[in-house]
Amino acid sequence: MKHHKDGKPGYSSNKNPRLPTVIITCVLLCALSFYLGGIFYSEKNKIEEREAKEVKVSIPSPTETAVAPLQVKSSSFSECSADHQDYTPCTDPRRWKKYGVQRLTFMERHCPPTYERKECLVPPPDGYKSPIKWPKSRDECWYRNVPYDWINKEKSNQHWLIKEGEKFLFPGGGTMFPNGVGEYVDRMVKLIPEMKDGTIRTAIDTGCGVASWGGDLLDRGILTLSLAPRDNHEAQVQFALERGIPAILGIISTQRLPFPSNSFDMAHCSRCLIPWTEFGGVYLLEVHRILRPGGFWVLSGPPVNYENRWKGWNTTIEDQKFDYEKLQDLLTSMCFKLYNKKGDIAVWQKDSNDTCYNKLANPDVYPPKCDDSIEPDSAWYTPLRPCVVAPGPKIKKSVLESIPKWPERLQVAPERISEVHGGSPNAFKHDNGKWKARAKHYKKLLPALGTDKIRNVMDMNTRYGGFAAAFIESPLWVMNVVSSYALNTLPVIYDRGLIGTYHDWCEAFSTYPRTYDLLHVDGLFTAESHRCEMKYMLLEMDRILRPMGYAIIHESSYYMNAIATITKGMRWSCMKEDTEDGVEKEKILVCQKELWYSSNQTS
Repeated sequence: MKHHKDGKPGYSSNKNPRLPTVIITCVLLCALSFYLGGIFYSEKNKIEEREAKEVKVSIPSPTETAVAPLQVKSSSFSECSADHQDYTPCTDPRRWKKYGVQRLTFMERHCPPTYERKECLVPPPDGYKSPIKWPKSRDECWYRNVPYDWINKEKSNQHWLIKEGEKFLFPGGGTMFPNGVGEYVDRMVKLIPEMKDGTIRTAIDTGCGVASWGGDLLDRGILTLSLAPRDNHEAQVQFALERGIPAILGIISTQRLPFPSNSFDMAHCSRCLIPWTEFGGVYLLEVHRILRPGGFWVLSGPPVNYENRWKGWNTTIEDQKFDYEKLQDLLTSMCFKLYNKKGDIAVWQKDSNDTCYNKLANPDVYPPKCDDSIEPDSAWYTPLRPCVVAPGPKIKKSVLESIPKWPERLQVAPERISEVHGGSPNAFKHDNGKWKARAKHYKKLLPALGTDKIRNVMDMNTRYGGFAAAFIESPLWVMNVVSSYALNTLPVIYDRGLIGTYHDWCEAFSTYPRTYDLLHVDGLFTAESHRCEMKYMLLEMDRILRPMGYAIIHESSYYMNAIATITKGMRWSCMKEDTEDGVEKEKILVCQKELWYSSNQTS
């Protein structure tokens, strides 16, 4: 383009002689580029195909990696020193001085830090023998298995227990039932007829002594969980479990008990020395939380029957009258009503009517109603709250008057199953069917299961309590454990008429050594190994398992070799078996713990 003299544009009639050369050069460059690109693309494909073949050969696929068994180095564990024979890591009296005495907080769970964990095997006492079989064990146990003389000297006059030769005998006495626990419970049944028709199935005994009350109730179809703190001398929970009676270490202090809300049908305190009216009544509020609507709280001992008993309590009648009236007012304020009272026994019933709980919304009322930010079932290291956990509208069919009576309730899908992710009546039915088939298979693998050789059983990571339900006719009881990190299915278990607790298996369980005959695991390591080291979980299993006791470990094949290696170092003998449906991705280890005695090695 060129410009005219007047500035207007115009096209020149002369042609540019370089134009054909430029065009030809561009065409040749494009062609060359296309050719080279084709060669590169072809070679790239060949390289990718070759690399893909090499990767396929050298690196396993994710599926192949998933089934490659976990391997650990074989090793044997040393013995803990002999003074650790009753070692309870999270309630260890040797560590109490580190914690406060206010409200006995030092008796709560305080687990040792990782660097203080024991990697040794807890020895049995010298002279330990296999426990006496149930039901004879309810009345006697070997002295050498629970060698505590202090409780014998202090409580023999109250007929808690009597040492006779090589045995402790349990005559069934107690501070508030000098005529025997049977007569005491008979009087209680007259006050609470629901104890004899299947209405009441689950109970908790706070400050349980040697669990004679819970032992008597077993014959009456009532399953009682006895609760007492760890102490230096009395070993109440250890005596209970040695007798074959359900029990767990625990104390109502500053934290909630590890149970869901609205679960127990009855709670009991027989001169358990818990200061119910102190600290704003938070201890009673905790009993209220775990008690089912319509459930009963039974108290015998001070200040009940103060008119006739005050002289023996080192107090005045005026003081005891004041304490009783204060207790009654507090119970009324949290929606309890006096149900019955005679002699030394008083019974209150938790209200199941909304009328009383609605009044707690008044800002001037104490104790107030808990707000929605406080989860009723949160119970693992959860502080006690000075408020009333009111029953929600979702548990209308879970109140004591509405829930099916025992034993029908065991097989009925509870209403609260709908609150579990994936839970439904169909899922419940399917779970029941699975456990009926699995129970038959377990009996083939372990013939002792279902006989008097196995009494105390723990299902370490249950879902709906299917294992316990499948063996309900066997002479055993099951502690159903639900992980504090898993789906909250424990309310369903209690609604079925079974018992259990929340727990985190990265920590030690709240029990003494040698307290269970059988431990059952169903996918525990698959569920928890990303948080908890397998070695410590297995060492904890060894601590709580009785010598000559059994473990059934139903797990992914991935963990089997590692588990077998560690258990061999713990002096267990194990056999690998197929599952009931024979799938390769899962296997069963049936193990038995060896009986050995301390050689006085130190840990």
